[in-house]
Amino acid sequence: MLLSACVNNKEKNDAVQYSGNPIFEGWYADPEAIVYDDQYWIFPTYSDLYEKQVFFDCFSSPDLVNWTKHENILDTAEVKWAKIAMWAPGVIEKDGKYYFFFAANDIQNEDETGGIGVAVSDRPEGPYKDLLGKPLINEIVNGAQPIDQFVYKENDSTYYMFYGGWRHCNVVLLNNDFTGIRPFPDGELYKEVTPQNYVEGPFMFKKDGKYYFMWSEGGWGGPDYKVAYAIADNPLGPFERIGTILEQDPEIATGAGHHSIIHNLKSDDWYIVYHRRPEPNIHRDHRVTCIDKMEFDENGYIKPVEMTFEGVAANPL
Repeated sequence: MLLSACVNNKEKNDAVQYSGNPIFEGWYADPEAIVYDDQYWIFPTYSDLYEKQVFFDCFSSPDLVNWTKHENILDTAEVKWAKIAMWAPGVIEKDGKYYFFFAANDIQNEDETGGIGVAVSDRPEGPYKDLLGKPLINEIVNGAQPIDQFVYKENDSTYYMFYGGWRHCNVVLLNNDFTGIRPFPDGELYKEVTPQNYVEGPFMFKKDGKYYFMWSEGGWGGPDYKVAYAIADNPLGPFERIGTILEQDPEIATGAGHHSIIHNLKSDDWYIVYHRRPEPNIHRDHRVTCIDKMEFDENGYIKPVEMTFEGVAANPL
């Protein structure tokens, strides 16, 4: 299904096409953005009551402006242990396979089945198949609810997975077929790396030899949701909070957070993909996916992101 840019899509000088914000229709949150070959992809949470969060859609675009919707790429019919609250995809390609990490069931203790799962497909748009038939992580370790997983590739044999809600963040080492976790060199399976004010939604990227670790703060259901970051020399930190780079602007939207980052290597443009709450906000789950430019100052610090209605200019890969 090809989606035209949203109604607030603009053109400047009758030449440059802009994405508009939100970038596609529907209530979607927690967007994980990635580049696969010559396409931009966004894998979000379907934003609704927990009982209705039983499937995932995704979206692809050649230029950040024209988006194609791929429906029902994974659901509870395929993931037999998942019943509700399928959240916050984390995606990565490895050896020609596409892996889709997700959280399900909003578990509150280890007596409940749920947590972080993983699925696999031969194509980015799926359909995805449950890889394990059970959660990858069902435990509550260091006080971290097993949700909001992000997989960071350090090299071809080292894949870190950062995850955690309830104001705690853990990192684990995935084994090479993503069927489990393996110990760190010191023998630990889980390391807590929680930075100051962390709530949920971890994300990492590397630039100029430095590791940028990002997360969401505040309450996901309120207006003060926001994104902060740290810079470290090591992917395991320590992560000393630098400050906030994305937060509400009541003239545009509130509750801006749970983001991911896209880097167009060809043009060296950086983008932040995130959800926010339009004004007027009509429901707890009224969240939409947006994109804006992300820039750095001369010292490598991230400049505060300006939320816009126009979004970003077309930028084909």
